[in-house]
Amino acid sequence: MIAYISISFNQRDKLDQEVDSLVRVLNDFKITPFIFVDNYQFDPAQERIMMQQAMNDIDKCAMLIAETSDKAIGIGIEAGYAKAKGKPVIYVRRNTAAHSTTLSGISDFQIIYASVHDLEQQFGAVIAQISRK
Repeated sequence: MIAYISISFNQRDKLDQEVDSLVRVLNDFKITPFIFVDNYQFDPAQERIMMQQAMNDIDKCAMLIAETSDKAIGIGIEAGYAKAKGKPVIYVRRNTAAHSTTLSGISDFQIIYASVHDLEQQFGAVIAQISRK
């Protein structure tokens, strides 16, 4: 089983601890994490290729985790695509980050966390729930 982690390309380096927590939990459940922005680099002229690759990768995943502590249009597009494909969408953001009504509105689970430890606990509970289905 693979989990697609959608995260802001521009702010990826500022969310290392959060991503590490998500990856730890997924590994505990024997779920392979896939972080799109860590696997590819596209130049601006490759926008169609980039989005086709993202959709192909989402098709291979069992769920999508949208870390939106830094809002990015691409996260919403990827989450919407995953939802349209019937995949569970997990909306994740730090409690001090701006709320996304649209992403929250299509998500199956919402995790609003205060610390990395809090994120890990809440995310573990959500993954346990998804794993039981």
